[in-house]
Formats: sequence, structure tokens, C-alpha cells
Amino acid sequence: MKAGAYLEKILASRVYEAAKVTPISPMRRLSASHHNNILLKREDQQPVFSFKVRGAYNKIAALDPAQRARGVIAASAGNHAQGVALAGRKLGLPAIIVMPSATPTIKVDAVRALGAEVMLVGETFEEAAAYAHALSEERGMTFVHPYDDPLVIAGQGTVAMELLQQLSEPMDAVFVPVGGGGLIAGVAACLKQTRPETRIIGVEPEDSACLHAALAAGERVTLPQVNIFAEGVATTSIGVENFRLAQLFVDEVITVNTDEICAAVKDIFDDLRCIAEPSGAIALAGIKKYIAREQAENRNLVGILSGANVDFHRLRHVSERSEMAERSEAVLAVQIPEEPGSFLSFCEALNHRNLTEFNYRYQARALATIYVGVQVKSPQETGPFLCRSLGEQGYHACDLSDNEMAKNHLRHMIGGTAPDLTDERLFRFQFPERPGALRKFLTELGARWNISLFHYRNHGAAYGRVLAAFQVPNDEQDAFRAFLNDLGYAYWEETDNPAYQLFLAAPLENCQAAAS
Repeated sequence: MKAGAYLEKILASRVYEAAKVTPISPMRRLSASHHNNILLKREDQQPVFSFKVRGAYNKIAALDPAQRARGVIAASAGNHAQGVALAGRKLGLPAIIVMPSATPTIKVDAVRALGAEVMLVGETFEEAAAYAHALSEERGMTFVHPYDDPLVIAGQGTVAMELLQQLSEPMDAVFVPVGGGGLIAGVAACLKQTRPETRIIGVEPEDSACLHAALAAGERVTLPQVNIFAEGVATTSIGVENFRLAQLFVDEVITVNTDEICAAVKDIFDDLRCIAEPSGAIALAGIKKYIAREQAENRNLVGILSGANVDFHRLRHVSERSEMAERSEAVLAVQIPEEPGSFLSFCEALNHRNLTEFNYRYQARALATIYVGVQVKSPQETGPFLCRSLGEQGYHACDLSDNEMAKNHLRHMIGGTAPDLTDERLFRFQFPERPGALRKFLTELGARWNISLFHYRNHGAAYGRVLAAFQVPNDEQDAFRAFLNDLGYAYWEETDNPAYQLFLAAPLENCQAAAS
């Protein structure tokens, strides 16, 4: 389809039979602190708490009577599923949603409550999508793609049409979450052809940045794996039509990390008293990063708050990580004398800064290694700054503020080292959050290698984070690596991670040795 034809399709979209015009909320507190006018388009206020209903309904409403009679089918573990289900109910046609078996119950129940039939198939989205495609051909049902479809793109583009109607002042930049690309394709096609001076900026997680990678390569690429923290935008490849439109109309893509996304969730709650899902808050994270990079002031910056379908239990993780992005807390490993009064002396060395966390276990040697969180007084007081300050007072300190393993696992399991343990290797795993995952792991491991450490913490997502250590002799390294590869779970070795060396492995002389 020619790019110009999208304007006509957007204007003709039938989304308002199911969706509603959503308001624009000013971020007054954040705007004042960042010296720009920051606005959020509130797609979290749609009937299914996400913009996805726009594209899904527009696609399904365009079906002819024979297609409607056969029904529609979609593969989704998230917001697209609810959009298709609501559209099916509104239009009175059968809808089947194929979801991975690990999909959280809250999302399955939400889709069923809208009247759709749910099929739980496969362990991954790819397996669910393959089954849905096969079933659509077998039954003659219309497959509703979550993003790579002109009618879906046009439906999502009505978000931009509303922005044009709601904002008379110039929009210096509009920030759009990017997963498969349906939203940014529709928004960009509309805005760039009506207000070409407005910058269209996509925002992606730095470890799920399929559009960023595609634009850099000049062609679509498939990421080997993606981080599922912001699951609404965790897509391995941008859509075909979506990429074509992005090349024409998108000015740039900004990537943000998990801590920055969590901080944006907190910002939205502080300003608007609503809770965005991680992918819903990602546009705001991009706005803040853009302001810092450009030293921008007095600009009108609009972000799309794309959804609010977040599992309540994930908020624990969001709360823990939000402080990191704002640099209001530094996490340190510090060695102090193993003697009475040393904790008080250490607190005095921090110059009355508040401790946000303190983890310690007795160790039978002259120096004890403690894990501490320290509230900082200004952006200049970074972890390295505190380490230098403590070093001048005779302490050995190591900054762990950006250490993923330390923040996700170590802070919950400080308990000392195992000096008599030999041949230990440490790994992080991403397990599917479903019954039998751990049993499969233990069964395939068998009795060949001893597990010497194991830590698991549920964050309410489709995947769980596991930290495990094994005793693997040197002559069995190849066999062990083959076991890991055959297991099929994503994994990362952390044996050389300084956080592990400081707290869990054989004792080291000091933090500086671990960090070198």
C-alpha cells in the first residue's frame, strides 16, 4: 500500500465502535523538574487497558459476512488477545486466542471474560503462533496479526489522528513504544504526512531493540533472544510493512534499560496516580533519556502510555529497580574489620548518608564483606564517587550499582562463602514459569554434577530468574556445556562476575581484586 493511502484508511477506521478517544495528561511534576512540557496519551484508559483494541477491531470490522461467520483467530499472550476478544464480542463472531501454556492466569482469565475461546499451546509465542496459523487454514478462520497488517496499522494510527485534534500547539517530538511496530507505523504514517516538523521517535528496551537493529542494518533482522521484562514490546523482529513505514517516517529509535523503565513506571504513578505496565511506560523513559541527551528545554514532548495490563506481583521488582535509574541509591560491596563497633564506624564514614540496605554474615577472618545500599544526596554522588570517598578512609569498596546479578539475586541471598568447595561454576537461567520446568531441569541434570547453589525468585512474569552453581571438573566442561545447550533454557555464565567472587566464591583479598 502507498504510504499516502494510510491517511485515508486511518480516517475511515471504525475503531470507535469498540475503542474510545483517550485523554492527554500533563506530567506536571516531571515537566517542572525536567524543564519541558511532557504529555502522555492515555491508551491505558481503553476498555481493555491498551491501544491494541484499535487495530484489532479495525481489522475484524472490515471482514465480509462469510469471513465473519467462520470467525477469527489470533496468537497472543497479552494485550492483542484482549483486543481481538473484545472485537469478536462486539461484532458477534467467534474468536479463538492461542496463548503459550506459560501465560499468566490473569491474562487468560481476562480473555475468557471477554467471550473468546482460549487454547493454551506450546511453551513459546512462536509455537502458539504456528498452531494458530495452522488452525486458521484448517478451519478457514481469519488470522488477525498483532501488528503486520495494513488495517491493524491504520487502526493504531487513530492515536495520531486524536493527537492532531487534541493538541493545537506544536509537537516537537512524539515518543512511541515499539514491539512489532504496529503502533509506531500507524502514528508515524499519520503525523509525518500532516506535521512533518514533528520528530517521531521509537523507544525500545535495549535488550529487545528489533527496530533499532533493523534501521542500523538497513533490513529486517531477527534477534536471537529478547528480554521479556517489558513483554508488550518483547519482539524478535519488526514486521515487514511496519519496517517499510518506519524507514520512511521514523526519525530515530532510543533504547532504554530495565531500571529506566521502572523509574518511568514510578514517575507515572507519582504524577498521575495510575500504574502503567513496563511496555506502557517505555515512551516516558525515552523522553527522559532524550531530554538528558539533548539538554532540551521548553519543548512539547508527547509520549504514548500504551497500556496498563501489569501483574500486581511484578510491582515488587519495579519498586526495587526504579531507584537505580534515578541514581538515588548506590549499591556497594565494602570490606570492614570483623570486630565490634566496625558497623558504626562505617556509617560515620558515609557522612550520615542513609543506608537503604545492609546484608552481612559473620566470616571467620579479619575482614568481613558487606552488601549495602546507600541513599545518595545528589546525581554527582555515584557509586564510584562513594568508593573513592571510602577508599580515602581506608576501606576497600566495589560499586555494584549496575551489576544485574547483584540486583536481581545477590541482595536476597547473602550468606557467606564455601571455601572447601571445588570446581564451582555459576550460571543465570531464564526458566519458563510453568509446572514441571524445574523437574525437567533436575531430571536432565541427573546425578552427574552437584548443585552447590540455587536461588529462584518469582517476579510475576512468564519467565522466572534462576541462579545456580554446579561442581564441574575441568575434564567435564564440554559435556556440561552440551547439557546446558540441550536443556533449551536461556542461560549466562556468571563465574567471573565480581559480585559472585566477593560473596559466594572462595574468599578474595579485597574488592579491588574482584573488580579487576
